Amino acid sequence: MIKAAPDGYTLFVAPTSVETANPSLFKSNILPSRDLTPVTTIGRTQMYLITRPGLEVKDAKQLIAMAKANPGKLSYASSGTGTPPQLAGELFKQSTGTFITHVPYRGSAPALQDVMASQADMAFDPGIAFPHIRSGKVKLLAVASDKKSPFFPDVPTYADLGIKDASLDIWFGLWVPNNTPAEVTARLTRELAKVLATPLVKQRFGQLGAEPVMLESAEFKKLLAQEGKTLSTLIRDRKIVVE
Repeated sequence: MIKAAPDGYTLFVAPTSVETANPSLFKSNILPSRDLTPVTTIGRTQMYLITRPGLEVKDAKQLIAMAKANPGKLSYASSGTGTPPQLAGELFKQSTGTFITHVPYRGSAPALQDVMASQADMAFDPGIAFPHIRSGKVKLLAVASDKKSPFFPDVPTYADLGIKDASLDIWFGLWVPNNTPAEVTARLTRELAKVLATPLVKQRFGQLGAEPVMLESAEFKKLLAQEGKTLSTLIRDRKIVVE
């Protein structure tokens, strides 16, 4: 990818974590922040603070109080060490001053299954639990973001709850090889905007618990810089190691 011709025909689509978290988690000679040029975001999925159905809390504030009263006794499931759901969990713990035991799984689906089965107390779900939230198989306490969810607009966000510096949306973006001409990236952005605005694409994003959202290049770079600073510091301070 980084050696491809900068002609607009070779594109890299990935979550922002490849640039903001992975360099702190994995040893590699490739650094997206150095070796690729960000163009725009494609979409975003938020994460959702869910608990097992039998956990005796009615809201996020009660959950925080329970965690503080019982350090280490509550557990949260994630899709694996270093993944966005785990990083969201560590940001939550750091912000709320709680100690909640991390239980890594191989993917979000098995993590969700064990929350439903009451083998884990909670999780930061990346949008796959919607049917189970609606059926009552898990409880939704908060949107793990400072922005309202288009899918659950009445559910409180971190901003509503006063939980600071813990928001972590999962963004997906588009990168191109360095030295791609500005007129090429401009056309890519225009054409992508047309595609993301179509009802079929919006519907498909919604089915995946996501929404198409485009940020201009400058905004995208700002997002990458802010998220990179937050996650690299978190990974270092919490000693998160991918084994």
